[in-house]
Amino acid sequence: MKFAVSYSTPFYGVDPDRIIAYARHAEDCGFEALYLPEHIALYPGAKVGHIELPPSLPYADPLECLTFVAAATTRILLGTGVLLLPYRHPVVLAKQLATIDVLSKGRMRRLTVGLGGLPGEARAAGVDFGSRGRRADEAIKVMRLLWAGGEDGVSHDGEFFSFENLVSFPKPSGVARLPIHIGGSSRAAARRVGRLGDGYFPGGAIGPDERAAQMDIIRSSALEAGRDPDALEYTRWGSMDMSVERAEELAAEGVTRVVVGASSADPEEQRAELSAFADRFGLRAHLPA
Repeated sequence: MKFAVSYSTPFYGVDPDRIIAYARHAEDCGFEALYLPEHIALYPGAKVGHIELPPSLPYADPLECLTFVAAATTRILLGTGVLLLPYRHPVVLAKQLATIDVLSKGRMRRLTVGLGGLPGEARAAGVDFGSRGRRADEAIKVMRLLWAGGEDGVSHDGEFFSFENLVSFPKPSGVARLPIHIGGSSRAAARRVGRLGDGYFPGGAIGPDERAAQMDIIRSSALEAGRDPDALEYTRWGSMDMSVERAEELAAEGVTRVVVGASSADPEEQRAELSAFADRFGLRAHLPA
């Protein structure tokens, strides 16, 4: 099992020195990846479930932040949890992701995409809220088509995006395409994983019975699409005080990665929490000499 960390700009802030210090310490501790969240825009009354989001929360752009982090680190992988895919144009996004991957020497490998749950955010981005799932599905196909295309170009004529003989370089570093994990907590997200995803990163507020049902949906959807369900990764949120025994339980459920975040916004307390977690799980033992 792999262990990664999140950096919540709404909670920790966007001070550049703190972001870099957190990322470097996570790398030194042996964490696999650093994840950042996304909201493109907030507004008074915006709610995720029953939780109202203060509109002044500083959601920094995750790709800009990850590019900044990449320049100051050497090993830690770069991830999003989650990037709101329907609100980004896939032709532009394919170029952005490939560029970050090349400049980071192959570290833009923990991209997780989701649909977003704020209707006002969709309207601000010029996207119909009700069709954002279909838009995301098509965007995934477009990005993969562009990454695979050569100098002769590729063409696409879909519901939301159309182009002819389009050429997109640079390509991702050393791979045919970047992995795309699917975030969400719904059965529709589970079906998307089986049909199109390279992994699943569900939310935390799901009971064990629903989790089991969603994993069954992923397997059946993958098989129906002619894909190998055993090749899909399974990422879960975890707590910074997670025990080794709890990690073993998650591994037995098929979890391949756990993402944790510091419970404090204080840099020294964050450093101590990351260090204690790394020591508990022996993460430094896997670092290169």
